[in-house]
Amino acid sequence: MRFLLLNPNWSFEGSIYFGCRYPHLPLEYGYAQALLQQRHHEAAIIDAQLENLSLEQVRSAAAAYRPDFLVVTTAPSYLFWRCAPPELRVPLEALQAVRDLAGKIVVVGPHGSTTPRAVLRKLRADAVVLGECEEILPDLAEGWEKISSLCYLDRGDPVIRGGPHACDMQRLPVLNWPQKAIRLHHHQHHRFDAPPAGPGAEMETTRGCPYRCTFCAKDNFRNSFRRRPLRMVMEELDGLLAKGVEYIYFIDEIFLPYADLLEALAGREVRFGIQTRIDLWTPSLIDLLGRAGCVSIEAGVESITEAGRALLDKRCKLSTADLAERLIYARQRVPFVQANLLESQSDNPLEVEAWRAELRQHGVWANQPVPLFPYPGSPEYLRRWGAPDDAAWERAYREYLAAFSEFSDIQEERPLPLEQLEGMAGGPLSWTK
Repeated sequence: MRFLLLNPNWSFEGSIYFGCRYPHLPLEYGYAQALLQQRHHEAAIIDAQLENLSLEQVRSAAAAYRPDFLVVTTAPSYLFWRCAPPELRVPLEALQAVRDLAGKIVVVGPHGSTTPRAVLRKLRADAVVLGECEEILPDLAEGWEKISSLCYLDRGDPVIRGGPHACDMQRLPVLNWPQKAIRLHHHQHHRFDAPPAGPGAEMETTRGCPYRCTFCAKDNFRNSFRRRPLRMVMEELDGLLAKGVEYIYFIDEIFLPYADLLEALAGREVRFGIQTRIDLWTPSLIDLLGRAGCVSIEAGVESITEAGRALLDKRCKLSTADLAERLIYARQRVPFVQANLLESQSDNPLEVEAWRAELRQHGVWANQPVPLFPYPGSPEYLRRWGAPDDAAWERAYREYLAAFSEFSDIQEERPLPLEQLEGMAGGPLSWTK
């Protein structure tokens, strides 16, 4: 069977999306392609964002390949499954361009993992994968009536079999990206200490998170904490370095202080960035982190008060003063350290600005608090409305627009309503066969 794995050319006009807008390696597709090929299927990746392909170019590539299965994702990459654009405008446009060239259409991503029936209907797909897709896709060629973690139509009615899938990280292969993908990967995610002198790349050493903060939309994908074998991590890293990569961003939901990993990284000439919780790091491990080559830390603080962190279920054992001290200590060893803040009703805005100013004096950046979007699949959504139904994304989006007049730092204009964004994809596009 021939599988075509399509990452659309993402654009975010009018969206509430506050993640990075540059291309990143689609790790989920890299794993899926390798597993499909192990099962003797043909599998190709069209990364329209990385190659900046137009819809016409995507259509031409699909026409040349003629897939039996066309897979499309609803988030830019695994890095942003937890904060994906709520609207499905971009995948809708991509599917309109290639629908008549596809065999079966399969959707993967956070939207279908949380609201599979709604995604099946909106994208007019044949099936939607719930949870992580890599180990599910190879089974589709053998018929999906017995496959778990799948939503599909049976006599016109949606059928959901099983819950979200979590991959066995011991089985996922070492990724070997083609030189072309590496050459096009100019972006070095969240790096500010130096301009790029070579390509960047993304990797993961773990998947999932042992915490359950209210704002984090991970309950239905990348949830349970799993670690990749260190041997495989280093083999993949060495392959990237051999292809000229100079900077790695580890997309781990929470990069934990594993001394064996840090010591292995310290033996390589590499610079890297991470997202973590600074309260998990001792001064000695921060020292090792700096020696290992870390040049960028995103540290989730979220609220400057203990009461605010408790409301977010952070389970943070350090005081605000201790967090500031730990961040400043890290900044003395790592060139860029950021404390991520969320808009909290319990935090005084003047106190927030004073805390940010104090950190800036020591070289630590703390962002303006970002409004909390109640993502379907997050504990916050469950607290407000219960389990997500087919209207969950629209409900959360309306609440978000009604609650805030200002959004993230990168949004200069007020976001458009979700229904309007998805309507911008228009009706079926007219393509010449």
